[in-house]
Amino acid sequence: MKDRLVTELSTELESFRQAGTMKEFHGLQSPQDALARMAGHGEVLILSSNNYLGLSNHPQVVEAGIDALRRYGAGTGSVRFICGTFEIHGELEHALAEWVGVEAALSFVSCWTANEGLIPTIAGEGALILSDELNHASIIDACRLVKAKRMTYRHGDAKDLREKLRANAGVGRKIVITDGVFSMEGDLAPLPDLVEVCQKEEAVLVMDDSHGTGVLGKTGRGTAEHFNLLGQVDVITSTLGKALGGAAGGFVAGPKALIGYLEQKSRTQLFTNALPPTVAGSAREALRQLQAHPEWVCELQEKTRWFRQELRQAGFAPLDGESAIVPVIVGDTARAIRFSREMLKRGIFVTGFGYPVVPEGKARIRIQISAAHTREQLARAVRALAELRAMA
Repeated sequence: MKDRLVTELSTELESFRQAGTMKEFHGLQSPQDALARMAGHGEVLILSSNNYLGLSNHPQVVEAGIDALRRYGAGTGSVRFICGTFEIHGELEHALAEWVGVEAALSFVSCWTANEGLIPTIAGEGALILSDELNHASIIDACRLVKAKRMTYRHGDAKDLREKLRANAGVGRKIVITDGVFSMEGDLAPLPDLVEVCQKEEAVLVMDDSHGTGVLGKTGRGTAEHFNLLGQVDVITSTLGKALGGAAGGFVAGPKALIGYLEQKSRTQLFTNALPPTVAGSAREALRQLQAHPEWVCELQEKTRWFRQELRQAGFAPLDGESAIVPVIVGDTARAIRFSREMLKRGIFVTGFGYPVVPEGKARIRIQISAAHTREQLARAVRALAELRAMA
């Protein structure tokens, strides 16, 4: 049986290679930054990282992680309710809750486990979940675990959401789930409309703001701040693994009663070790740095607008959006992967995405801007893309 499995998987892997859709993994030999050393390629310009504020290698963020490692060791050795919880977790969770404008927060080892720990816990039998059709895979998988009735609504369509909520008016608990920023499109949820619909239809609104945290709003407090709706989103999940230092970790933030209930019932909290202290320490310092330097967020937003403008002037049509995600549609999957390989030959690391991550025919190069990038570096990327398009 084992030999058969290996043969079948090897055949499928070979089909990926033949189709030109095989994903490649590249070894980094230096910290994540605007420029990094990559095995076999030397120094490359990184345009595919979620390191939106350049905090992954910030000296004080790194030192805070080292200090937490020295103070608390490598980890708890078990789950928090069994063996105790470190002070750094409480400090981080209090700061996160205050920052996103809610009562309390609970950290997880990733935003994926935060979503999987939240959604099945609050969506029992007799409940209804309505999820945007382009939500992140972690939300999709979390919804598959629930006993509740599951439905999707058309992407960003508050009218469709309202109609489906009204058609299920008799359901006891109604939960609406959306990304704040959609990772493949780079567009934003229509949050004002969603808040209004959920308030009128008595539904709980959950927003995963992983790509909005540290990116949107005047001070980087995310999609809710961008729309002047801080404190009006019922539950927020997000990551510590992108703008906030980029190591790992995630959190759920919302009412105290919700966080207390998750502490008692969430399976990905009760049966998984706590966030490593070094990650919690780095994330706490990253948040301090962000709060002390809101100009970094403004700089990121300005550079992103400038880059989109330069792409358009070069004849490209990047998908519209206000996030730091700038997708450039190139067609089929093999072409997107070929583009990314050719860019790497020119010392620029971007990632090509195709089916099934995005629809057939909508394969793309997804470029992600960081405050650490210079305009010259971004202009270099535009020139390289234009050169490749001319050769295609």
